[in-house]
Amino acid sequence: MTHRRWFTPWLLAGPALLWLAVFNLWPAVNTVILSFTNAKPLGGGHFTGLANYRRALDDAQLTDALVNSVVYLLVCLPLLTLLPLLLALLVEKKLPGITFFRTAFYSPVVASAVVVGIIWGWVLDDRGLLNGMLHQLGLADRPVSFLTDRWLLLFSAIALTVWKGLGYYMVIYLSALGNVGRELHEAAAVDGASAVRRFWHVTLPGVRPAMLLVSVLISVSALRIFSELYVLSHGTGGPGGRDMSVVMLIQMYSRGFTGHIGYASALSILLFVLTVGPMLVLARLDRKGA
Repeated sequence: MTHRRWFTPWLLAGPALLWLAVFNLWPAVNTVILSFTNAKPLGGGHFTGLANYRRALDDAQLTDALVNSVVYLLVCLPLLTLLPLLLALLVEKKLPGITFFRTAFYSPVVASAVVVGIIWGWVLDDRGLLNGMLHQLGLADRPVSFLTDRWLLLFSAIALTVWKGLGYYMVIYLSALGNVGRELHEAAAVDGASAVRRFWHVTLPGVRPAMLLVSVLISVSALRIFSELYVLSHGTGGPGGRDMSVVMLIQMYSRGFTGHIGYASALSILLFVLTVGPMLVLARLDRKGA
Protein backbone atom coordinates (compact mmCIF):
# COMPACT_ATOMS: atom_id res chain seq x y z
CA MET A 1 0.00 0.00 0.00
CA THR A 2 1.36 3.40 -0.98
CA HIS A 3 1.74 5.77 1.96
CA ARG A 4 0.54 9.26 1.05
CA ARG A 5 2.30 12.14 2.72
CA TRP A 6 0.45 15.41 3.33
CA PHE A 7 3.08 17.46 1.50
CA THR A 8 2.96 15.48 -1.76
CA PRO A 9 0.29 17.70 -3.39
CA TRP A 10 2.24 20.81 -2.37
CA LEU A 11 5.37 19.44 -4.00
CA LEU A 12 3.49 18.95 -7.24
CA ALA A 13 1.84 22.37 -7.12
CA GLY A 14 4.97 24.10 -5.79
CA PRO A 15 6.60 25.12 -9.10
CA ALA A 16 3.39 26.63 -10.42
CA LEU A 17 2.71 28.46 -7.13
CA LEU A 18 6.29 29.77 -7.09
CA TRP A 19 5.93 31.01 -10.65
CA LEU A 20 2.67 32.82 -9.80
CA ALA A 21 4.16 34.36 -6.67
CA VAL A 22 7.30 35.65 -8.41
CA PHE A 23 5.84 36.81 -11.74
CA ASN A 24 2.24 37.72 -10.81
CA LEU A 25 1.68 38.32 -7.13
CA TRP A 26 4.90 40.14 -6.25
CA PRO A 27 4.81 42.55 -9.26
CA ALA A 28 1.21 43.45 -8.37
CA VAL A 29 2.09 44.09 -4.72
CA ASN A 30 5.22 46.01 -5.72
CA THR A 31 3.21 48.21 -8.08
CA VAL A 32 0.89 49.19 -5.21
CA ILE A 33 3.91 50.00 -3.02
CA LEU A 34 5.66 52.03 -5.72
CA SER A 35 2.50 54.07 -6.39
CA PHE A 36 3.04 55.76 -3.00
CA THR A 37 6.67 56.70 -3.76
CA ASN A 38 8.60 58.93 -6.15
CA ALA A 39 10.71 56.00 -7.38
CA LYS A 40 12.88 56.37 -10.48
CA PRO A 41 14.24 53.59 -12.73
CA LEU A 42 17.66 53.87 -11.10
CA GLY A 43 16.56 54.66 -7.56
CA GLY A 44 14.12 53.36 -4.98
CA GLY A 45 12.72 56.77 -4.08
CA HIS A 46 10.94 57.52 -0.84
CA PHE A 47 7.40 57.50 0.47
CA THR A 48 5.26 60.41 -0.76
CA GLY A 49 1.81 59.31 0.35
CA LEU A 50 -1.00 60.22 -2.04
CA ALA A 51 1.07 62.72 -4.02
CA ASN A 52 0.98 60.64 -7.20
CA TYR A 53 -2.79 60.27 -7.02
CA ARG A 54 -3.25 64.00 -6.39
CA ARG A 55 -1.04 64.64 -9.40
CA ALA A 56 -3.25 62.36 -11.49
CA LEU A 57 -6.30 64.50 -10.63
CA ASP A 58 -4.63 67.53 -12.25
CA ASP A 59 -3.09 65.69 -15.22
CA ALA A 60 -4.70 67.00 -18.42
CA GLN A 61 -3.13 64.20 -20.47
CA LEU A 62 -4.69 61.61 -18.17
CA THR A 63 -8.08 63.28 -18.62
CA ASP A 64 -7.74 63.04 -22.40
CA ALA A 65 -6.60 59.42 -22.09
CA LEU A 66 -9.61 58.54 -19.93
CA VAL A 67 -11.95 60.20 -22.43
CA ASN A 68 -10.32 58.20 -25.24
CA SER A 69 -10.68 54.99 -23.25
CA VAL A 70 -14.36 55.61 -22.49
CA VAL A 71 -15.12 56.44 -26.14
CA TYR A 72 -13.22 53.33 -27.19
CA LEU A 73 -15.29 51.24 -24.80
CA LEU A 74 -18.66 52.77 -25.74
CA VAL A 75 -18.06 52.21 -29.47
CA CYS A 76 -16.30 48.84 -29.40
CA LEU A 77 -18.60 47.15 -26.87
CA PRO A 78 -21.82 47.15 -28.95
CA LEU A 79 -20.05 46.63 -32.28
CA LEU A 80 -17.88 43.72 -31.18
CA THR A 81 -20.73 42.14 -29.22
CA LEU A 82 -23.29 42.10 -32.04
CA LEU A 83 -21.35 42.02 -35.32
CA PRO A 84 -19.41 38.81 -34.52
CA LEU A 85 -22.70 37.14 -33.56
CA LEU A 86 -24.20 38.04 -36.92
CA LEU A 87 -21.06 36.77 -38.65
CA ALA A 88 -21.24 33.53 -36.69
CA LEU A 89 -24.89 33.04 -37.73
CA LEU A 90 -23.81 33.57 -41.33
CA VAL A 91 -20.80 31.24 -41.44
CA GLU A 92 -22.32 28.44 -39.36
CA LYS A 93 -24.57 27.55 -42.29
CA LYS A 94 -23.35 24.61 -44.36
CA LEU A 95 -22.99 26.29 -47.73
CA PRO A 96 -20.51 25.65 -50.56
CA GLY A 97 -17.32 27.61 -50.00
CA ILE A 98 -18.25 28.70 -46.47
CA THR A 99 -14.89 27.45 -45.17
CA PHE A 100 -13.15 30.12 -47.25
CA PHE A 101 -15.22 32.87 -45.62
CA ARG A 102 -14.56 31.48 -42.14
CA THR A 103 -10.84 31.60 -42.85
CA ALA A 104 -11.08 35.08 -44.37
CA PHE A 105 -12.95 36.48 -41.37
CA TYR A 106 -10.50 34.90 -38.91
CA SER A 107 -7.27 35.76 -40.74
CA PRO A 108 -6.92 39.29 -39.22
CA VAL A 109 -6.85 37.71 -35.76
CA VAL A 110 -3.61 35.80 -36.41
CA ALA A 111 -1.91 38.80 -38.00
CA SER A 112 0.40 40.89 -35.84
CA ALA A 113 -1.27 44.00 -34.46
CA VAL A 114 1.85 46.02 -35.27
CA VAL A 115 2.02 44.81 -38.87
CA VAL A 116 -1.70 45.40 -39.39
CA GLY A 117 -1.37 48.86 -37.85
CA ILE A 118 1.45 49.75 -40.22
CA ILE A 119 -0.60 48.62 -43.22
CA TRP A 120 -3.61 50.61 -42.04
CA GLY A 121 -1.31 53.60 -41.58
CA TRP A 122 -0.30 53.35 -45.24
CA VAL A 123 -3.95 53.12 -46.28
CA LEU A 124 -5.09 56.07 -44.13
CA ASP A 125 -2.12 58.34 -44.81
CA ASP A 126 -2.72 61.69 -46.54
CA ARG A 127 -1.20 60.15 -49.69
CA GLY A 128 -2.55 56.69 -48.95
CA LEU A 129 -4.94 54.42 -50.76
CA LEU A 130 -8.14 55.66 -49.13
CA ASN A 131 -7.47 59.34 -49.74
CA GLY A 132 -6.44 58.51 -53.30
CA MET A 133 -9.76 56.73 -53.88
CA LEU A 134 -11.74 59.60 -52.36
CA HIS A 135 -9.93 62.05 -54.63
CA GLN A 136 -10.44 59.94 -57.76
CA LEU A 137 -14.16 59.59 -56.99
CA GLY A 138 -14.49 63.32 -56.44
CA LEU A 139 -15.60 62.89 -52.84
CA ALA A 140 -12.78 64.96 -51.34
CA ASP A 141 -10.91 67.98 -52.71
CA ARG A 142 -8.05 67.57 -50.23
CA PRO A 143 -6.73 64.69 -48.14
CA VAL A 144 -8.78 63.72 -45.12
CA SER A 145 -6.67 63.89 -41.96
CA PHE A 146 -7.33 60.37 -40.73
CA LEU A 147 -4.03 60.24 -38.84
CA THR A 148 -3.55 63.89 -37.83
CA ASP A 149 -6.98 64.86 -36.50
CA ARG A 150 -7.68 63.88 -32.90
CA TRP A 151 -11.10 62.29 -33.36
CA LEU A 152 -10.46 60.87 -36.82
CA LEU A 153 -7.32 59.17 -35.51
CA LEU A 154 -9.23 57.78 -32.53
CA PHE A 155 -12.04 56.38 -34.67
CA SER A 156 -9.54 55.02 -37.20
CA ALA A 157 -7.94 53.07 -34.35
CA ILE A 158 -11.40 51.90 -33.23
CA ALA A 159 -12.16 50.71 -36.78
CA LEU A 160 -8.88 48.78 -36.79
CA THR A 161 -9.71 47.18 -33.43
CA VAL A 162 -13.19 46.16 -34.60
CA TRP A 163 -11.90 44.78 -37.90
CA LYS A 164 -9.18 42.77 -36.17
CA GLY A 165 -11.42 41.45 -33.39
CA LEU A 166 -14.41 40.29 -35.45
CA GLY A 167 -12.99 36.85 -36.24
CA TYR A 168 -11.87 36.14 -32.68
CA TYR A 169 -15.27 36.79 -31.12
CA MET A 170 -16.98 35.08 -34.06
CA VAL A 171 -15.27 31.82 -33.06
CA ILE A 172 -16.56 32.18 -29.49
CA TYR A 173 -20.09 32.65 -30.78
CA LEU A 174 -19.73 29.69 -33.15
CA SER A 175 -18.94 27.50 -30.17
CA ALA A 176 -21.96 28.86 -28.29
CA LEU A 177 -24.30 28.42 -31.25
CA GLY A 178 -23.33 24.75 -31.39
CA ASN A 179 -24.98 24.33 -27.99
CA VAL A 180 -28.28 25.88 -29.08
CA GLY A 181 -30.55 22.98 -29.97
CA ARG A 182 -31.87 23.04 -33.51
CA GLU A 183 -35.07 21.47 -32.28
CA LEU A 184 -35.85 24.75 -30.53
CA HIS A 185 -35.62 26.62 -33.81
CA GLU A 186 -37.69 23.97 -35.55
CA ALA A 187 -40.36 24.10 -32.87
CA ALA A 188 -40.48 27.89 -33.06
CA ALA A 189 -40.72 27.76 -36.86
CA VAL A 190 -43.61 25.26 -36.62
CA ASP A 191 -45.38 27.66 -34.27
CA GLY A 192 -45.08 30.36 -36.94
CA ALA A 193 -42.25 32.43 -35.42
CA SER A 194 -40.40 34.58 -37.92
CA ALA A 195 -36.63 34.53 -38.29
CA VAL A 196 -36.35 37.74 -36.25
CA ARG A 197 -38.46 36.31 -33.41
CA ARG A 198 -36.47 33.08 -33.44
CA PHE A 199 -33.27 35.08 -33.20
CA TRP A 200 -34.62 37.15 -30.31
CA HIS A 201 -36.28 34.39 -28.29
CA VAL A 202 -34.15 31.33 -29.14
CA THR A 203 -30.68 32.36 -30.33
CA LEU A 204 -29.98 35.23 -27.95
CA PRO A 205 -30.96 33.34 -24.76
CA GLY A 206 -28.85 30.40 -25.95
CA VAL A 207 -25.70 32.47 -26.46
CA ARG A 208 -26.19 34.78 -23.47
CA PRO A 209 -23.27 33.33 -21.44
CA ALA A 210 -21.01 33.78 -24.47
CA MET A 211 -22.24 37.36 -24.89
CA LEU A 212 -21.30 38.11 -21.29
CA LEU A 213 -17.84 36.61 -21.82
CA VAL A 214 -17.37 38.58 -25.03
CA SER A 215 -18.53 41.80 -23.34
CA VAL A 216 -16.03 41.36 -20.51
CA LEU A 217 -13.17 40.61 -22.92
CA ILE A 218 -14.03 43.63 -25.06
CA SER A 219 -14.29 45.93 -22.04
CA VAL A 220 -10.89 44.91 -20.74
CA SER A 221 -9.25 45.12 -24.17
CA ALA A 222 -10.79 48.51 -25.00
CA LEU A 223 -9.64 50.10 -21.75
CA ARG A 224 -6.14 48.63 -22.13
CA ILE A 225 -5.73 49.59 -25.79
CA PHE A 226 -2.17 50.34 -26.88
CA SER A 227 -0.88 48.90 -30.16
CA GLU A 228 -3.45 50.44 -32.52
CA LEU A 229 -3.12 54.00 -31.20
CA TYR A 230 0.63 53.73 -30.80
CA VAL A 231 1.30 52.50 -34.34
CA LEU A 232 -1.20 54.76 -36.12
CA SER A 233 0.14 57.83 -34.28
CA HIS A 234 3.78 56.71 -34.74
CA GLY A 235 4.17 56.70 -30.97
CA THR A 236 3.31 60.39 -30.57
CA GLY A 237 -0.24 59.96 -29.30
CA GLY A 238 -1.68 62.08 -32.08
CA PRO A 239 -1.85 65.90 -32.28
CA GLY A 240 -0.65 67.31 -28.99
CA GLY A 241 -0.57 63.81 -27.53
CA ARG A 242 -4.35 63.96 -27.05
CA ASP A 243 -4.95 60.51 -28.54
CA MET A 244 -2.93 58.65 -25.94
CA SER A 245 -4.48 55.78 -24.06
CA VAL A 246 -3.83 55.19 -20.36
CA VAL A 247 -1.42 52.38 -21.24
CA MET A 248 0.51 54.73 -23.53
CA LEU A 249 0.76 57.23 -20.66
CA ILE A 250 2.08 54.53 -18.35
CA GLN A 251 4.65 53.55 -20.95
CA MET A 252 5.66 57.19 -21.48
CA TYR A 253 6.20 57.92 -17.79
CA SER A 254 8.03 54.69 -17.02
CA ARG A 255 10.57 54.55 -19.86
CA GLY A 256 14.09 55.92 -19.89
CA PHE A 257 16.54 56.59 -17.06
CA THR A 258 14.54 59.63 -15.90
CA GLY A 259 11.15 57.96 -15.89
CA HIS A 260 8.67 58.38 -13.04
CA ILE A 261 8.08 54.81 -11.91
CA GLY A 262 6.04 55.90 -8.91
CA TYR A 263 3.59 57.95 -10.98
CA ALA A 264 3.39 55.25 -13.66
CA SER A 265 2.54 52.73 -10.91
CA ALA A 266 -0.25 55.02 -9.65
CA LEU A 267 -1.65 55.20 -13.19
CA SER A 268 -1.52 51.40 -13.35
CA ILE A 269 -3.62 51.17 -10.18
CA LEU A 270 -6.14 53.64 -11.60
CA LEU A 271 -6.31 51.63 -14.83
CA PHE A 272 -6.94 48.47 -12.82
CA VAL A 273 -9.84 50.13 -10.98
CA LEU A 274 -11.19 51.48 -14.27
CA THR A 275 -11.00 48.02 -15.83
CA VAL A 276 -12.72 46.25 -12.95
CA GLY A 277 -15.68 48.69 -13.01
CA PRO A 278 -17.30 47.56 -16.31
CA MET A 279 -16.73 43.92 -15.36
CA LEU A 280 -18.69 44.38 -12.12
CA VAL A 281 -21.48 46.21 -13.97
CA LEU A 282 -21.77 43.43 -16.58
CA ALA A 283 -21.77 40.77 -13.86
CA ARG A 284 -24.52 42.66 -12.03
CA LEU A 285 -26.64 42.93 -15.17
CA ASP A 286 -26.17 39.23 -15.87
CA ARG A 287 -27.26 38.36 -12.32
CA LYS A 288 -30.37 40.51 -12.65
CA GLY A 289 -31.30 38.88 -15.96
CA ALA A 290 -30.71 35.35 -14.70
